[in-house]
Amino acid sequence: QVQLAESGGGLVQPGGFLTLSCQVAGNVDEISMLDSLGWYRQVPGKQRELVATVFGPRMKKYADSVQGRFTISRDTDENLLYLRMNGLTVEDTAVYYCNCHRRTTDYWGQGTQVTVSS
Repeated sequence: QVQLAESGGGLVQPGGFLTLSCQVAGNVDEISMLDSLGWYRQVPGKQRELVATVFGPRMKKYADSVQGRFTISRDTDENLLYLRMNGLTVEDTAVYYCNCHRRTTDYWGQGTQVTVSS
């Protein structure tokens, strides 16, 4: 089993920045064999969408809407996943979820609210 806990959400003005963190905890062997870790977001009435994901030590993938503004990174020693978000817009307002994937299993955190508003 793997448990995920997000932090770092909040209220920020347009053009501002936030860094989200996700603590990955649980079975050490399972954590070491995760296929990918990532961030998703969801707004009411819409499907959850991929924001960014990291495969292994270097391969990263971003949604077109955040490419060039958001950066995903991973601290394997501390089992932490980060999402640095720059140039935030009102369209980035959502609940952000941390995700880990292994084979056919997805693990999710509880989510953290990010609100971009003036």
